[in-house]
Formats: sequence, structure tokens, C-alpha cells
Amino acid sequence: MQKQTKSHYSEIFNTSLKLGLTSFGGPTAHLGYFFEEYVTNKKWLDEKTYADLVALCQFLPGPASSQVNFAIGSMKGGILGGILSFLGFTLPSAIILVIFALLLHNHDLSQSGWLHGLKIVAVAIVAQAVQGMASKLVTNNATKLIALLSLIIILLFPAPFTQIFIIVGAGLIGYLLFNKDKIDPITSNNQTFVSKKTAFLCLGLFVLLLLFSFIPSNNQLITIFKHMYTSGSLVFGGGHVVLPLLEQDFVGTNMVSTDTFLTGFAATQAMPGPLFTFSAYLGASISGILGSILGLIGIFLPGMLLVLACLPFWHRLRNNTKFKAALIGINGAVVGLLSAALYTPVFTNAIFTSKDFALAAFLYALLSFFKLPPWIVVILGGIGGQILSLMN
Repeated sequence: MQKQTKSHYSEIFNTSLKLGLTSFGGPTAHLGYFFEEYVTNKKWLDEKTYADLVALCQFLPGPASSQVNFAIGSMKGGILGGILSFLGFTLPSAIILVIFALLLHNHDLSQSGWLHGLKIVAVAIVAQAVQGMASKLVTNNATKLIALLSLIIILLFPAPFTQIFIIVGAGLIGYLLFNKDKIDPITSNNQTFVSKKTAFLCLGLFVLLLLFSFIPSNNQLITIFKHMYTSGSLVFGGGHVVLPLLEQDFVGTNMVSTDTFLTGFAATQAMPGPLFTFSAYLGASISGILGSILGLIGIFLPGMLLVLACLPFWHRLRNNTKFKAALIGINGAVVGLLSAALYTPVFTNAIFTSKDFALAAFLYALLSFFKLPPWIVVILGGIGGQILSLMN
């Protein structure tokens, strides 16, 4: 193996830092930025290898774009390269959100019009996410029924373990219903960049930490890590999909208020880099800097461990019809869970008057019809909320 130099690692970190400062638009947009930088400009990997990496990370739970970035860093500089790539891409938005959380904690801004505007922004953003995911993932009567049942069950029995039950159950249903569908075999001559021994160690650590996350604890910092790790282990699709999981774990257990949660979620949309840095905001809102660090590690760690665990075996996994069948069912459930989150807590805690609804509809149109970047819509939503407060 070629010896890596300090300048080599600096290049990995600086390249990902550039992306972390400029990659607006969410996971799909991130993949476009990565292609331009890593494939076209840097030529660290070819188009086929990049496409295969994207496919792998979209199959795994966790933040897909962050996992792709981590995998590319690992391919370029081993596990240390992956960590540096992760830090560069994640830290800019995480630091800003931590500062925002601490400012909110130290100043009473609960009656601010612009904060209410941010909660209305969350309505528009989640509504767009539901619509977009439903059009891609809920495409037949079976997946529509899975989505509907998931929505009904979580609204009738709102609890963190209910979501786990829904995801596991949907995977089993998908396995039973869709495991005879034909898929085209995928071949590749990609080099394996992680040994099988390392892969098994990472898989074992992933499982141990997941089991640990279900053990009750009275320690607030440990609880933050456990809730984040569970969410990072169970979320398929990344980005907005993590919202209902985190809401149940943190708002449902009174660790943060609904207002704090929704304000941070909306602010995260204006940040470059991964949406999962929302975890840093939540951690800081609860336990300051240390809470933000544990929040970040907890939510990103499972996805990174799974990437390392799967790299030596991913082509066999991608050609597994049963695995793909289970994923179809899980994706249907994800749409149902996110639809339920759109109603509560997002809609019920942001829309109180017809003026609020009008602003939400306007912001949704800007996102869906006029394709404005989310960070611009967030700014307009804050301004709109302030205007509404002056009208009351």
C-alpha cells in the first residue's frame, strides 16, 4: 500500500471542506457536486466506480451523500482519509448550527416572528419531500398500502419503538411480496479498498452499539448518543426521512421542545453540507458543545460503519433480489412515516391561521414549481414570518 503523506491527507480534507462550504441543496444536489469535484476535476475515481458507490450508499441506512463522501475519502486515504473527508464536509454546517442553538438557548426568541416563519418553512420543505419521495417510492397498490398503514399506525400509537416495528414489518412484507421480481445483474471490476477482516470488525461494532442503544440510561449525554445512533441505523433515504425518528426520540421524550426542534430543522435547510448536522443542533440545545459532538458522532457513525462493512461484499449484496425486495417495503413505510411527521409535529405546530397557511403554500410553490434553492426559501420564510407578526 502506498504510504500517505501529510499533503495527501491535507488535499483530502481541503477538498471535502470546499464541498462542505458550497454544497447547498440537499443529498441529491450533493451527489452532483461530488461528481464534478471527485470524478471530473480531481479524477480520483471513474464514472462507473462513482455510480456503484452511490448505488451502495442508497441501499444502506444512513445519510447517503455523506456515506459516498466518506467512502471516497477511504478509497483515497484509508479509514483516516474517510474520517478527514467526513469532517471537512460536515463541520461547516455543524458549527453554524451549534452557534445558532446556543444563541437560542441564551436568548428568549420564542415570540420572534422570523422564528415562526422558520417553522412555516419546515411545512413547505417536508411537504415537498413527501411529494417527491411518494412519486419515486410508492408506485403500486402494495407500496401505497404499506405507506398508508404506516401513517395510520404511527399516528395511533406514537412511540419510538412503533417506528422500529413499522420499518421491520415493512421490510418483511416487502420481502414476501417482491422477492420474485427480476433485477438486472450488476458487474464491476472495482478494487476493494477495505479488507474483509476490517469489514467484519465494523459490522460487529455496528451491531454491538445498536444493541447498546436499546439499554435504558439516565445519563443525558449517553441518551443523546443512543437516540442518534438508533436513528442513524434505521433511517433509509437520509435527509428529511430522519425527521420523524428524531422527533419521537427527542420531542416525544421532552428532551427538547417542539418549537426548538422545528426551528432548528428549518435552519438546517439553509446550511450547506449534510442535513444530518441537525443532530449537532439538537445535541447543543440539550447539552451544549459536548452534546453536539455526541449527537454528530451518534447519527453518522452507523452509516460509516456499514459502508466499511459492505465495501468488500457490495456487488453480491446489490444483486440480491431478497434484499432489494425488503428495501421496497421499507421505502413505502418511510413515505408513510414522513407523511405523519408532516401533520404532527410540523403542521400542527406551525399553521395556526389562514395567513400562516398562505405563507406555507407560497414557500412550497417556490420550492416545487419555481425550483428555488432551499436556503433562499428559508430566508424568505423568516422574512415572511416577521411580516405576519407585524400584521397581527
